Amino acid sequence: MGYIDDKLTENEHVVYRTKLHWATLLGPGMLIVLGGLSVPSKGMSAVVLLAIGVMWAIFSSISLQTSEIGITNERLLLKLGFPLRRTYDIPLAKVGMVDIHQPSLGKFLNFGKIIIGFTDGKRG
Repeated sequence: MGYIDDKLTENEHVVYRTKLHWATLLGPGMLIVLGGLSVPSKGMSAVVLLAIGVMWAIFSSISLQTSEIGITNERLLLKLGFPLRRTYDIPLAKVGMVDIHQPSLGKFLNFGKIIIGFTDGKRG
């Protein structure tokens, strides 16, 4: 059982469940490619760039596998991040609006950014 299932109350059920998109690995992947291509000509600075890209990719892939996002009939539940975990438990009554930002590539690869506006005027 995952984080979301462990947090469900007696009369609560999951309406929608999703995960982070694999596109979160594009940034680390590009850094690895740039570092790898630069190693022969740039030497140590390219090796450092490559090492940073590899570490970023490792943490991003673990975060990708361990993050959970779910909407229940009562609230929005999120568990994000690795090694620093962030959890959010937002009652649906506090959600004022939902906005979706999806670039052209996001439409093609099915990813985007969701912005949630709360009834108290804050955004998340």
